[in-house]
Parts: sequence; structure tokens; C-alpha cells
Amino acid sequence: MTINEKLATIQTKFKSKKSRFNSFGKYYFRSAEDILEATKPFLLELGVTVTIKEKLVKDYFSDKQNFPPILKTTATISDGENAIHATAIVGVDLNQKGMQTPQQFGSASSYGKKYALGNLFLIDDTQDSDATNTHGKGATATLTSTKDPAFAKAKDYVKSGGKLEAIKKKYKLSAEVEKALTTL
Repeated sequence: MTINEKLATIQTKFKSKKSRFNSFGKYYFRSAEDILEATKPFLLELGVTVTIKEKLVKDYFSDKQNFPPILKTTATISDGENAIHATAIVGVDLNQKGMQTPQQFGSASSYGKKYALGNLFLIDDTQDSDATNTHGKGATATLTSTKDPAFAKAKDYVKSGGKLEAIKKKYKLSAEVEKALTTL
């Protein structure tokens, strides 16, 4: 069986419930740990390993424009000879109230892992409140540039099957951003 066939087996048989509850946003979600736990039965059966690597690709303190730090997370499935990779790019919100810097990085890291694994295993989160939740605020944030770190997140969301309407509920989009997301 090729690595592609092994991955396709996992993608079609994968089951992971949204067993965690966000009491602030009042929704259920699945974590990276939930996804990894659901893949464990396939590892020995198919003779594959799943790994996750993270890299700081944009350092806030050396960036003259002061964009947030950016983490690139790569999830890999390998059979020892061949490998398939999927990535997620996540900005670290250093202005997150009530969190210390290690918590801000940890939160971004967890989010990146979840979405890299979701991309690898084709987990459809289009109905996942975690992807579209506005915490009752409506579309108060604006997304006006394709260089905004939030655009990369929105782009990944649309590419993985997410709906533009869900993004519009969270962000007020500029014409440039809406056009870029529509043409994906």
C-alpha cells in the first residue's frame, strides 16, 4: 500500500468527536490532542507515523512593521520511505488580554497543530464553531489587506472547504480581500 493509499484510508475512516466545550463561546470543538488520539489506531495497522513540527517564521521583535510573531506548523505522515506534509500558519496574539506570553504562544501553537492535522486528514470543520465563532460580537473586526496575518488564516479556512459567508460574519472585508478569497 502506498503512502497516499494509507493516508486516504485514514482520511476516509477518521472519526473524532468535538468533545471539548468552550464555556465562553458556548460551543463544542476538537483539539489537536483529540485528533492525535483518533489517529493512534491507524498507526500500527498501516505502519505509519504522524509527527508535528513548529517553526517561528516571523519574529515580532526583529520585524520593523511589528506584525505579530508567526508560527508555521507542519503535520507529517510517513511510512519510513515516503512522507506527506500539511501546514498551517498562525499568528501569535501578543495583545490577548488575561494571558501571559507563554500562554499566548501555547494557544497559537495548539491552534496551529489542530489546523495542520485537520489539513492533513481532511477534517471538515466548516460547521465547527471554533472556526467561525465571534463570541457574540458580530463582525467587528476588519480584514483589509492580503498581508494581514488573519488573511492567511481565512485563506486556509476557505481552501479547506470553509464558506466565505462564515468569514464575513467575523470580519468586515475590503473589496481586495473579498476578491482574493473568492478566487481561491
